[in-house]
Amino acid sequence: MECFCFSSAALKFEIVLTQEAMEGILNLGLQVPVSGIVGRVYVIITKDGSSEPQEQIDVTGVPFWGKNNVENLAPGDFVIIADGDPSVRGYPFATLAEIPPGEYYVQAILNVYTIFHRADGHVVALHQDAGGGQTPWISPGNAHSQVQHLYLDPAKPETIRLLFTEVIPPIQPLQPGEVLQEGNPRDTAWVKFVKIQSKLVSEFWGQPMYIGANILLPKGYDEHPGVYYPVIYLQGHFPGARAPFGFVEGRGDFYNFWVSDEAPRMMVVTIRDANPYYDTSYSVNSANLGSYGDAIVYKLIPYIEEHFRIIKEPWARILAGGSTGGWEALALQIWYPDFFGGCWAWCPDPVDFHYYQLVNIYEDENAYYIDHGWVKAERPSARKADGNVLFTIKQGVYWGQAIGSRDRSGGQWAI
Repeated sequence: MECFCFSSAALKFEIVLTQEAMEGILNLGLQVPVSGIVGRVYVIITKDGSSEPQEQIDVTGVPFWGKNNVENLAPGDFVIIADGDPSVRGYPFATLAEIPPGEYYVQAILNVYTIFHRADGHVVALHQDAGGGQTPWISPGNAHSQVQHLYLDPAKPETIRLLFTEVIPPIQPLQPGEVLQEGNPRDTAWVKFVKIQSKLVSEFWGQPMYIGANILLPKGYDEHPGVYYPVIYLQGHFPGARAPFGFVEGRGDFYNFWVSDEAPRMMVVTIRDANPYYDTSYSVNSANLGSYGDAIVYKLIPYIEEHFRIIKEPWARILAGGSTGGWEALALQIWYPDFFGGCWAWCPDPVDFHYYQLVNIYEDENAYYIDHGWVKAERPSARKADGNVLFTIKQGVYWGQAIGSRDRSGGQWAI
């Protein structure tokens, strides 16, 4: 592990990996090098004790610091997060010295990386998708400490010791009769979940990789075993365990419509293709992700068509989606024009980068500011309906860099 010289008259955090946490990580099947864990360690602080600090991270959320290049971490080893270490990145405070003195709830997180030996010759360290949508604070296999309630004053020399003792449990299908929790898919009378290993994507990443789908059945599917149905492939961000269109059995306007006689007799399918970089592959073949487009079109969809009563014709395969899903729907229709029969792309992501949010990356000299000569105005990234700015592009990028270096944050600008 690398060593840096830290001031003894400063606040710092010492985070220890326990044997208990190491065993929990290994028991989940994460591939850890013999020399120890590779990953990123975070410290999070908040004044709000109503929920754990890890649940409060957002671009407009609580302060945190991430340390990259953590390698060979074995039980009993510790990681130091302190000012003066160039591998530590904080948000919204760059340094620990900026913490206002006061009482805080403090927690540490360990984001465990897998070493991928890819078919293109690159060796990369990334967090393997485990069903959490590339969100390190909830991803199964990551470790965290118990929350401590402490008084912090960066002007006083103090070492805060935190222990990694807990490991986020795996997302498991529930048994019949159990209560459905967020992130835990199980089949119901209306919603089915499928998952297959992709040979194409597995060969690219050098280890088993999986894709899946969440399937909403039409009214009368079980009562009419001889009827075959068209499908709308609804593209979007990471669907997790959520049913298409937010379908919730027994309640809600969409449920009432879907079970009525007015609803069209068709299936709705959302695709799960989270990967080590982001919570969706964008449904295309990529030099940096592998052949997800071919895996979806030539393996996943045929698998679904074999296991459900679906009309196997292009006119019966319709694409739709909004935002990222709009881009994906459009891309699948363009790249596989003879496989799909039509596309409805709602407010899609830009298909090039002449106007990516507010930035023309080909011509603008700076993404963060508009230079008016004597005045520079910082570009907003998100606003409320009344025009008030939630955060700027610069803040969004800095937040992502604190989550993960070298585009490992899974955030808007990294992807």
